[in-house]
Amino acid sequence: MKVRVQYFGFIKNMLNKREEHFELDEDTSLSDLLNKLAEVHGVAFRKEVYEPGLKDVKMGFSVTVNGVLMGQLGGLDAKLSDGDNVILMSLMSGG
Repeated sequence: MKVRVQYFGFIKNMLNKREEHFELDEDTSLSDLLNKLAEVHGVAFRKEVYEPGLKDVKMGFSVTVNGVLMGQLGGLDAKLSDGDNVILMSLMSGG
């Protein structure tokens, strides 16, 4: 199955890319995808965004699947489907 991953904010700048497309096995979870991203993008991604083995992305980041926050889909255990659009973004703050 094919999944599109889009990056916004800090992650987009860190990776110097807006999006990627991945061919994944059926029954792939969001955790599996994030583990793959950590492998592909290396130390910087693991340090800033997601460390394999954790139960969530690091503080200050959010993940949506087709516009729905991952927490509303079952967290990292959420199953992905062909054609899904996954967005990784930094949360905005300030005053």
